[in-house]
Amino acid sequence: MTVLAILQARVTSTRLPNKVLAPILGQPMLARQIERLRRAATFATLVVATSDDASDDALAAMCAAIGVPCHRGSLNDVLARFQGACAVFGPADHVVRLTGDCPLADPAVIDAVVRHHLASGADYTANAIQPSWPDGLDVEVMRSAVLQRAFDEARLPSEREHVTPYIHKHPEWFRIEHVRGKQDLSYLRWTVDEPADLAFVTEVYAALYPQNPAFDTAAVLSLLEQRPELAKLNGQFIRNEGYAKSLAADKPRIPSN
Repeated sequence: MTVLAILQARVTSTRLPNKVLAPILGQPMLARQIERLRRAATFATLVVATSDDASDDALAAMCAAIGVPCHRGSLNDVLARFQGACAVFGPADHVVRLTGDCPLADPAVIDAVVRHHLASGADYTANAIQPSWPDGLDVEVMRSAVLQRAFDEARLPSEREHVTPYIHKHPEWFRIEHVRGKQDLSYLRWTVDEPADLAFVTEVYAALYPQNPAFDTAAVLSLLEQRPELAKLNGQFIRNEGYAKSLAADKPRIPSN
């Protein structure tokens, strides 16, 4: 079974422009995340999927500088971007979807979700649709054929932008598995969409990275126990706010009964 990991990223974030290139301990945030992802054991290839817009030229240059393959495609049709990356860097039996706003991504969590997916024989497996992990440790895995079907059939803007909604909205068509953690930590926010999120993540790196560059989820949880004020830096934001906005934009396209 071949597994291809695709990390989507672009510079033009509406809430925090250029966040993927924002420095964390002297390196771009995306480079810090890639450093962590390279420790995962369950995929052979990691590809960054960004846009072919000039705004992402610097991101593509960063990928070249650190030796990570980069595929460039549509700015807004991210599903097409994924399908294009699979066509160029495949064939692969399964695809891991990761997003470039998660600099605390844990390779052990990624490996656990991928292994569950492969062992279960599922079409699609995720730890974020029924969330129990901190926001920012999201992992999705799907069969390449399922991704191709979504590319062929998905029509709503939210389905194209967020890649997998067409799949997990149709459990009658796809065998879907959910991976849950031992405890519900979904109230914790470790993703980066707002300036306060970047401040939080920077504090975590400053506290943990110098002693252990491979610090894991348990180390972050321990830090938050010692310094509970850190979680208050960004605790006011809503999980999946961007997806909610995309769903609202879909409404004019959905005919009423």
